[in-house]
Amino acid sequence: MDMPTSQRGRDLLDGAKPFARKPGFLARLVAPGFGKILDRIDGAIVSGAIRATLPDGTKRVLGGRKPGFECDVELRSWNALVRLASNGSVGWYQAWEAGEWWSSDPVPLFALFMQHASRLGDTARAKGPFRHGLKLAHLVNRNTHEGAQKNISAHYDLGNDFYAAWLDPTMSYSSGLGIADDDLEAGQRRKWDALASRLGDHQRLLEIGCGWGALADFFASRGSDVTAISLSDEQLQWARQRHDPAVDFRKQDYRDAAGSYDAIVSVEMVEALGQEYWPTFMDCIARNLKPGGRAAIQYISMRDELFDDYAKSADFIQAYIFPGGLLIRTSEFRELAEERGLEWRDQADFGLDYAETLRIWREAFDRAERDGALPQGFDAQFCNLWRYYLMYCEGGFRGGGIDVHQVTLVKEGEI
Repeated sequence: MDMPTSQRGRDLLDGAKPFARKPGFLARLVAPGFGKILDRIDGAIVSGAIRATLPDGTKRVLGGRKPGFECDVELRSWNALVRLASNGSVGWYQAWEAGEWWSSDPVPLFALFMQHASRLGDTARAKGPFRHGLKLAHLVNRNTHEGAQKNISAHYDLGNDFYAAWLDPTMSYSSGLGIADDDLEAGQRRKWDALASRLGDHQRLLEIGCGWGALADFFASRGSDVTAISLSDEQLQWARQRHDPAVDFRKQDYRDAAGSYDAIVSVEMVEALGQEYWPTFMDCIARNLKPGGRAAIQYISMRDELFDDYAKSADFIQAYIFPGGLLIRTSEFRELAEERGLEWRDQADFGLDYAETLRIWREAFDRAERDGALPQGFDAQFCNLWRYYLMYCEGGFRGGGIDVHQVTLVKEGEI
């Protein structure tokens, strides 16, 4: 008997439709010959290897000159290369979804592409009308007040039961710190301790983007008077039901926050804003922080030399997972902070911890799907998308093109 069509997760899937481009005559004009695409990839890879099986059954090794990431890829249709060459990472995912390429473990493939992104140049990036089309589609998802609510809901309101099926018991949806022996919950708590050490003694604390509330609850248990804001109805419902009632969990846009706080904490929220709103975020920090106060920020960055090409279009993550999002360029983010009298201190980088966090999430997600522990309503298309997202991000961190950081911002003056 046919199962009814799934409805959960459709906002993300439907929201990606404007980014879809089927390979056609124009795409074939934009893309060079298939052999040339493979030659370019081969020439760019200086370490590691792709062992490819081509649609005609022949085999070819790309790279293989020095040790590094290695992966096996079955290229089932030349259309996959057309999509990659014309529509970049968005096209490469669409080829995966269409069954045009396959790998039992694509994480090292994603790591190879990220590691060699500068050498690959535009080989795996959207080009010409496809790049402009992606950019226009991404602009529709700008994080205006109304747009931010829509974008946050599409991702974070998939359901608390969905996230609880594969996140650790703290419901932390961000990188842990010092991940070892698959003990993710301990790594999340180490992250909290690191953030707390950056803030020192304080009385009033604002958390911008509080998720499911565990970090706010942690600070409240240490005696802080905590205000925690989010735009996700699902997350706020969970937080209010399960955490310290003394925490003021508010549905509020960061742009509307107005108060006087000794400390501010924000964990992996700024990636949701888009570049045009980075100054507004720093205005929020400077406006709400008392003189001498401290902010502890955890954020995800794109390597500076890759950022301009990355920001010219929209990638797979922006099209399918985080509408309106954009990773941070650290140099620009720091400059914006310092222009507002916020001293940038003690930056710590721990990208491989995020790779491990993502691996553990993916393994938990796979177990949940296999054991029937995912809530009903998520169809195979959505589950395949989600697994691909976790693998894609893990590869990005392992390849070093993206990283995660903690930094302390100190406002000029004395409390």
